[in-house]
Order: sequence, then C-alpha cells, then structure tokens
Amino acid sequence: MSSNFGGESSAVTEDAPGIGRREGGGVQAPPPLRPIRRGIGWAQRLEIAALSGPAILVYLGFVIFPVLMAAYYGFYRWKGFGVPTNFVGLENYKTILQDSPFLAALEHNALIVALSLVLQGPVAILLALLLNQRIRGRSLVRVLIFVPFVISEVIVGTAWSLMLQTNGAVNGLLNSIGLGSLRQDWLANPKLALWTLMMILTWKYIGFAVILFLAGMQNIPEELSEAAAVDGASYWQIQRRITLPLLGPTIRIWAFLSIIGALQLFDLVYIIWGQYIAATAGTSTMATYMVTEGRNAGNYGYGNAVAVVLFFISLAIALVYQRFVLRRDTEGALTEGR
Repeated sequence: MSSNFGGESSAVTEDAPGIGRREGGGVQAPPPLRPIRRGIGWAQRLEIAALSGPAILVYLGFVIFPVLMAAYYGFYRWKGFGVPTNFVGLENYKTILQDSPFLAALEHNALIVALSLVLQGPVAILLALLLNQRIRGRSLVRVLIFVPFVISEVIVGTAWSLMLQTNGAVNGLLNSIGLGSLRQDWLANPKLALWTLMMILTWKYIGFAVILFLAGMQNIPEELSEAAAVDGASYWQIQRRITLPLLGPTIRIWAFLSIIGALQLFDLVYIIWGQYIAATAGTSTMATYMVTEGRNAGNYGYGNAVAVVLFFISLAIALVYQRFVLRRDTEGALTEGR
C-alpha cells in the first residue's frame, strides 16, 4: 500500500484486489463479476447425440428429404417413373399461380381456415365451460363429444356422403317430419356444399378443441374464481375476466393447429366429393388439386410443384403466427441459460 503525505495526490491506493481508494476517502467500485461458463464435456455430447440422433435422422429422412426431392421433381415434366429428363424450370410454378382452379382451391382453403376459427372456437369454448361444471353425466358427454375425432376419416366421409345424398337419410328425415320443402342437394349445390363441409368438419373436430380447452381450464386456480365470486362478480364476469384470459395460451395453440389442418385438408373432401365434383361444388382444396392435377393426370412433376407451393404457404403462415401470436407464450416459457 502506498500513501502520499505531501498534499494533493491523484494516486489510487489499493487495499484489496479490485478495490481502489482515491483522495478524500472515495472507494472505486469493484469490476462486475463475470458468470462462470462451464463447457459441455464429451460424455454429455455423446449422450445428447445418442438420444437425439435417431430422431434427427428420422426427421431428415421423412420430412426434409421428401421436401427437397419434391422441389427437385417440380422443375421437370415427369411421368412418375425413370429419371426425369424434361427440364422445364419454373414453368410448373408459373402455371400453378396462373391456374384459376388452383386459385379457387386456395380461396376455399382460406374460407375454411376463417370459418373453422369462427365456428368451432366459440362453440368449443361454450361446451368446455359447460362440461367444466359439476353436472350429472358430464364424463359420458365428454366421451360422446370426443368420439367423432377418433373415428377414421374414411368412415366419416363414407357415412356422411351416403346420408347427404339426394335420396339419403337427411332428406328422408326431413320428409318424415313434414319438412320436405327443405330437401336439398347438400353435396353438389355450390351454395351449400362449403357449408356442408364446415358442418362435417365441426362435428368431427370440435371434440378435440373441447378436450384441449378442458385441459387448459384445469390449470386455472379455483381460488381466483372463488375470490371474484366473493367480491360479487357474476359467473359470466368471472369467465370473461379470469377464465378466458388465462385460457389464452391454449386457445392460441388450438387456433394454430386448426389453421394448419385447414390448409392441408384433403381426406374428407376427396372421399365425399371425389376429384371431379369437388371443383364444381366449390369445396376443392390445394391438396385435392395437387392429387387431381398431379397423380391422377399422370403429371407427377406438376404435382410435386403444387406440394412445394403448399409447403411454403403453410410454412410462411406458421412462421408469421409464431412471430406475432405465439411470441408471448414462447418468451414466457424460455429462460436464458447462465
């Protein structure tokens, strides 16, 4: 330690490492502590590679590789066998974006996305609120609502296509109860076909939304509702101010799954309407267009190009949704490692 007894001095004296004392008794602040970062050892790296390696290989083999191959074949006019040789560049993609049936199918997908959110969401929330109450037989009702979701799409499509025919069970029921004037061509009428499709989709998939919302409601503390009730809040005020805000993350996840499912809708439309009636009835989707104009037409290169377009549309919507809608949920769930 050094000191200066000769008057003014600008020297800094140190009493301890990292701590300085200036003239007049001032103490210099110690430097900030740096967090100690410990590296991952080779044993841990091998363990991570052993556990995640098979999943990564499966993902690369069944997701990334098919997408890359579809993009490759999309540059050719290919019949589905042999090595593609007729290179057409971006001609397939230009044809897709200029083809009116594809644009119509894209519009149908957009309508299905919007109607799925508007119709299924509120109904599922109301049913979940009802089934979250202590009522007799609620377990049976939950099972009955969820049953359509687990039934195969082939069975659902075949059953509804038979019931909704001109001479099917639905029109027969209307006749038997004296409402024969309401008989309709539910499948081929362009003014009704899309609404018929939405009714079938709602019937089949609303059970999944109800179960998902019920699971989210179980994570809401009952003390909040009880405290609000003690303060004089009504039932609907409790649901609007407490239940729905806390159910927000679950609703946003369901909306994301519903959007992606609606964009990729294929099986029910193809089974009920087939490859030809769907376009004229106004229920065609991008997936049915891909199969009709690709595989069924023998133009597999064009079909692969449609698949690539559908993939990038779904990817873009998923990234935008995650960036602007799911960001608050992911930021709350992730913590920075130290």
